[in-house]
Amino acid sequence: PYTILEHDPPRDSSNLTPPDWIALAHQIAHHWDDHHAFVLLHGTDTMAYTASALSFMLGGLSKPVLLTGSQIPLDHLRNDAIDNLLAGLILAAHYPLPEVTLYFRDELFRGNRARKVDAEGFHAFASPNHPPLARVGIDIEVDTPRVRPPGPALEVQAHPWPKVASLRLYPGLTAELLDRFLQLPLQGLVLETYGSGNAPEDPALHRVLRRAHDDGIVLTHVTQCLHGRVTDDYATGRALTASGVVPGADMTPEAALTKLGWLLSLGLPPDEVRRRLRHDLRGELTER
Repeated sequence: PYTILEHDPPRDSSNLTPPDWIALAHQIAHHWDDHHAFVLLHGTDTMAYTASALSFMLGGLSKPVLLTGSQIPLDHLRNDAIDNLLAGLILAAHYPLPEVTLYFRDELFRGNRARKVDAEGFHAFASPNHPPLARVGIDIEVDTPRVRPPGPALEVQAHPWPKVASLRLYPGLTAELLDRFLQLPLQGLVLETYGSGNAPEDPALHRVLRRAHDDGIVLTHVTQCLHGRVTDDYATGRALTASGVVPGADMTPEAALTKLGWLLSLGLPPDEVRRRLRHDLRGELTER
């Protein structure tokens, strides 16, 4: 049997904020013992953020938590909602998928690896740096070795959200502008850098980053590119590391932002947050 819970009134996903993620995590925990799986119907615009946030807030999963949605609403005669909903229900009800996932247009992705990549097409989501966990065609093919093993028991860590932000590097960003952005009470920043983790060789800009680090603001960076990872193999990448910016490997910007916010919400010291940012906690990054 299915139990349907509806948010009253319905919310456009563009209006969701971290307190909504926290409320969802607690709602899932409240009903955890009564159901074998959970399917969340979610707007596409911020679904990757919600999937990433829930993947960190919900530890020790032994059941599927699957998010899906559609590009065309269910009440339209021509839509992609019915197929996504039915496939999501089948996957959640009949396959061992004990993690937070996102299903869209024949593919099931790890939630914290998914990104919205198309504003108009039905293939709206992709997982650029991790293969899909399942593909749905005539047959349903689950890549079982890639699915995370079940946890011992649900552990919910959903606390008030800290002040974190994301900033995309762009040609012309000055140290003065960055300094205005990196002011307390900001607690953490995800910097989206060029290519494999490069930034301008501007000593003033790096002094601002170092000042923010010394003030206790946790800084990490990910690539602006859809595919690939940041490294400190090049001089500009090493300069970022020397300025206190933690390489975020191949995390998506959505995963990096929610992981950073979640770690800070735990009340951990900045150095411990920086240490954990480097390591894979929920399948969100590929460790070397």
